[in-house]
Amino acid sequence: MWLRLRQIALVAEALDPAVDELCDLFGLEVCYRDPGVAHFGLVNALLPVGNQFIEIVAPFRDGTTAGRYLERRGGAGGYMVITQCDDHAPRRARVEALGIRIVNQFDSGEFRNMQMHPKDTGGSFFEIDEQVGPHAHDADGPWEPAGGEGWRKARNTERVGGIAAAEMQVEDPTRTAARWSEIAQIPVVKSAHPTLTLDNAALRFVPISDGRGEGLGGLDIACNDHAAILAAARRRGTPVNGNQVYACGMRFNLT
Repeated sequence: MWLRLRQIALVAEALDPAVDELCDLFGLEVCYRDPGVAHFGLVNALLPVGNQFIEIVAPFRDGTTAGRYLERRGGAGGYMVITQCDDHAPRRARVEALGIRIVNQFDSGEFRNMQMHPKDTGGSFFEIDEQVGPHAHDADGPWEPAGGEGWRKARNTERVGGIAAAEMQVEDPTRTAARWSEIAQIPVVKSAHPTLTLDNAALRFVPISDGRGEGLGGLDIACNDHAAILAAARRRGTPVNGNQVYACGMRFNLT
């Protein structure tokens, strides 16, 4: 069984400024806006990063889970780690055996979704999904949350080629990494920080260093044009620290 990092969700107070910033910095384009997220009191936009996606969500009414998350973490930032698997049933059975609560799930016939409770996983929301149908498991295959097949028309890799790692900041990196390892059935690699190596990216667990509490705090971005990204950041006044830019409440490490 394989597991890929397919999508990262960020949450912002307002959608359009966050989308504009990431598109300007990384040369990205919006491929899809999902009307279905209105059910949760949200608006969103999906941005292809290679064959992965950054989703930005923003609440448009009070009392949403995303809105409470914004309040708890003091502003915009990482929200969900969304993975793609090749066989959903045993993944679901594993989660049930571990006693992990599922906060959202659906099966559209072409897409199977399982979103786990962050209090049971630690670090952030962790989601395991499966796309079903022709070419569903191809690296460049369809992805229902991004509109299915059409996302490739919006892909632009001039500046960035993919998401190489997601970084969770947590109270106890060793314990949280072990929990995600149990769920994903992938061993922890003990390097500088406990890490899980997925088929196309890494999940890294680090101590909290910014005072914002537990959450998805950073992404490693595989870059094709560092200079253009850094120039855009300086033009916008986006904070830059060496090869790291800070946008939408996230540390983007340019690799």
